[in-house]
Amino acid sequence: MKEILTNKWFKFIVVALIYSSWVIWMESYWWFIGLAVIFDMYVTKKVHWAFWKKKNPANGKQTKVVEWVDAIIFAVIAATFIRMFFIEAYTIPTSSMEKSMLVGDFLFVSKTSYGPKLPNTPLSFPFVHHTMPLSKTKKSYLEWIQNPYKRMAGFGDVENNDVVVFNFPHGDTVALNMPTQDYYQLVRSYGRDRIWNDKRTFGKIISRPVDKRENYIKRCVGTPGDVLELKDGQLYVNGKTQESFPGVQYDYIITTNGTPINKRTLEKIGIAKADQQIYSDTQYLYPLTDEYVKELEQLNNITSIKRVNIPAGNWDRNIFPHDSQYPWNVDNFGPLTIPQKGVTVDLNAKTLPLYQRLISIYEGHQLEVKDNTIYIDGVATDSYTFEMDYYWMMGDNRHNSADSRYWGFVPEDHVVGKAVFIWLSLDKEKGFPANIRWNRLFNLVH
Repeated sequence: MKEILTNKWFKFIVVALIYSSWVIWMESYWWFIGLAVIFDMYVTKKVHWAFWKKKNPANGKQTKVVEWVDAIIFAVIAATFIRMFFIEAYTIPTSSMEKSMLVGDFLFVSKTSYGPKLPNTPLSFPFVHHTMPLSKTKKSYLEWIQNPYKRMAGFGDVENNDVVVFNFPHGDTVALNMPTQDYYQLVRSYGRDRIWNDKRTFGKIISRPVDKRENYIKRCVGTPGDVLELKDGQLYVNGKTQESFPGVQYDYIITTNGTPINKRTLEKIGIAKADQQIYSDTQYLYPLTDEYVKELEQLNNITSIKRVNIPAGNWDRNIFPHDSQYPWNVDNFGPLTIPQKGVTVDLNAKTLPLYQRLISIYEGHQLEVKDNTIYIDGVATDSYTFEMDYYWMMGDNRHNSADSRYWGFVPEDHVVGKAVFIWLSLDKEKGFPANIRWNRLFNLVH
């Protein structure tokens, strides 16, 4: 048995089969040229591929330094391969998904659930996203090679209620001094000229390829072809009430008889200090789930609990599509149909605000409007056929989530993977070891 395992032909066949399976999975068959390299590494050995090693050391052994270099190189390649094609670690940075996902949750994201997408920018520093370690502005990637969007086969498609990690759609442009801020929101607030000229405040303005945009995590509530509508905070999908999740929460105004709410009660409910807003000696604003609303209602000093609701017709200019023809807000929105690949829609002054970014930025066409006529790639048109599927993502913390209500559709080429399970959870408001949320370790994401 040992002779078989150490036989050069056996090693070559095993490695070649694994490599060939990967090439077929990618559907990039020119990579089969790599079989020649594998053949030489295991059989002919004409080329010294491991150049950091001595080809024939005198005593048959490598030095400790070379062994460490060899181990590090293997570890980097293996970890990069796993991270790119199978699973990637992710941390919850904000409260937009509370109470389903908590700030400080560390989770694994499956790339195979929807199929891993091949990197748009393959030349990049390993284990970092878009910025070099110990830097806030230095790019970690080179754009000498730019690959088109391609997704490998996966186990399924994005479905309603999946918790999905994706590249931030508005992350194509970034003000480096405010990298987590939505550039387009900054433009609406301060004006484009100020953003581009005030380098001290906003920093250099850069563009990023799709795979190097910020990673966001939200719940998919709308798949291609779905019709979505929000009425007084309640989400309807294709005319039906969205499935209820225990972690979904809204902002509530809590009124007391003048006696403050016990801090231990707030800690038990899981309301972080950052989320506790005090209006007066008798009024507070807290994000609450239905379960915790019922708990607070049992307290003797609570006189009323009222959910925040912005009435229909009260237009919020920051809400997609940022046009007065659609006077929507976070609680009353739609109806809106999610674009689906191959479906054709009418293009006119009414519908253009919904689809102009999709056509020009996500699908890469030249869009112009001249004398009330719409031109795509120089051709006058009154319709458009979608080239990709799109999704609608929302946070479970409905009043504290920057989601599709603010920046619209998520293209399929921005989808990274599906959140699978939490492997660690740390409460940033507590010290070690009290900060470990033991009850959340190795929990599946629902």
